[in-house]
Amino acid sequence: MAMTDAEKTKQLRKEVVPFAKSQTKTSILQIINTILPLLAIWGAGYYLLQFSPWFTVACSILASGFVVRTFIIFHDCTHGSFFKSKKANNIVGNITGILTSFPYEKWKREHTIHHATSSNLDKRGIGDIDMLTVDEYLQKSKLGRLGYRLYRNPLVMFGLGPLFMVLVLNRVNRKDAKKKERFNTYFTNAVLLIICAALIWATGWQTFLLVHGLTLFIAGALGIWLFYIQHTYEDSYFEFETDWDYVKAAVEGSSYYKLPKILQWITGNIGFHHVHHLSPRVPNYNLEAAHESIPPLQKATTITLKTSVESIRYKLYDPKNKKFVSFKEVEKKIRLKNNKSVQA
Repeated sequence: MAMTDAEKTKQLRKEVVPFAKSQTKTSILQIINTILPLLAIWGAGYYLLQFSPWFTVACSILASGFVVRTFIIFHDCTHGSFFKSKKANNIVGNITGILTSFPYEKWKREHTIHHATSSNLDKRGIGDIDMLTVDEYLQKSKLGRLGYRLYRNPLVMFGLGPLFMVLVLNRVNRKDAKKKERFNTYFTNAVLLIICAALIWATGWQTFLLVHGLTLFIAGALGIWLFYIQHTYEDSYFEFETDWDYVKAAVEGSSYYKLPKILQWITGNIGFHHVHHLSPRVPNYNLEAAHESIPPLQKATTITLKTSVESIRYKLYDPKNKKFVSFKEVEKKIRLKNNKSVQA
């Protein structure tokens, strides 16, 4: 007898359980091969500036990859998956949060909401990249449409986006934030202010921007791109609350971003995003093994570096046809509709 969808869901979640266990030695090794090189590269960037600014730029580019990898450790800590100990996750999470400029408690809550509402069209707005449906876009004023078009423009999203994220979004609390979360954001901001002020005092603001500023800008752009591509692709899953399903949102609404091994290492296996959304307690170093061991997970939409570029043109979601569309496609339909009205 064939299994029902409910039985398949239960079986799939059961099969991923063995991978949702952290290994202390592996986690410590990842800290050593990620954070220590990051600090060393930053140090080299400051030192090599006396020979050529291009050496420093090269160091900043290299460091940005390690910041992304450090963020994955931070990300795992917010899910309580990097260590078995809650206290260890909190300590390492706060340290890596400072290194990457993210307040631990704030991002932890927002990202938890993201996981609980991912691909749910009725519960967008927290921890997501803003996305409108076709009807929502058409109902906006000309100014509203212009604002959304600017927001979804790659130059704005991946150019101004990292600056806005680091300097604004990560520095302020949400209105509904509780005391613990607010204090943690204030604490993170204070530590960052002290560190930045000390580095600027010791090296000068130009040097600081060339090393830390450039590093965080590139890392931020890469992070936004990863988040974007893992939920924005041609046949991604989106449903309204009445038809939304958690497992489908995980496996069908999150992509498998197949990257070259070196990029997979730098991005901490986050390309196996479908596995992560199915079970956030799977530490990053177990994601690939889960994907390779569980056949249903291998059916997730696979995106490569080449095919991922196509997703840049996806701006709006069409719930009726269950696919992403571009502004040009929507405008073409509007023109055809207007022409028919005039002819009638």
